[in-house]
Amino acid sequence: MGYTATLARLLVLLACLAQTTSASCVVDSFPVKQDFDTRRYSGMWYGLQKRDPEGLFLQDNISANYTIDDDGVMTAHTKGRVTLFGFWVVCADMAAQYTVPDPSTPGKMFMTYQGLASYLSSGGDNYWIIDTDYDNYAITYACRVLKEDGTCDDGYAVVFSRNPRGLPPAIQRLIRRKQEEICWLGQFQPVLQSGAC
Repeated sequence: MGYTATLARLLVLLACLAQTTSASCVVDSFPVKQDFDTRRYSGMWYGLQKRDPEGLFLQDNISANYTIDDDGVMTAHTKGRVTLFGFWVVCADMAAQYTVPDPSTPGKMFMTYQGLASYLSSGGDNYWIIDTDYDNYAITYACRVLKEDGTCDDGYAVVFSRNPRGLPPAIQRLIRRKQEEICWLGQFQPVLQSGAC
């Protein structure tokens, strides 16, 4: 009788823990950079870590140069290497334009992108700036497919740096906390920056 009661309590505790974890991973609950400033964000960024989505994605030598036009619209020219057809490694060029659906949350944007070659894809994703200090690091996030419970089923994230050689330990610790907040801690891989693109 004591064993059964203990087992029942343990199962209830595990169910509560799973529900709490799932609730904290609801995408709409993730905080983004408050009062995000596109002008301060503009300029060159280098990918240091990434979490890939399903399908084709930039594999290394990722860089993005963000510019702001006279109307305040942010665009990006992104480069990186991809492997096509399982063997053909090429430097890919992508162009993207960003809109802000809700001006009260400028860190939550919608990105419309276009591959600058016929073999690259085009489309649109939600594109969130989870955090940045504008001078050193930025963490971007995109969930392409939501599960019924509001958690992410397919998405990607990139940790950017102004310096392609890396970030100091204090910022790396902050980034790990942010990766945990978006429920992808331990799912990021390093991005090679060899100057190939």
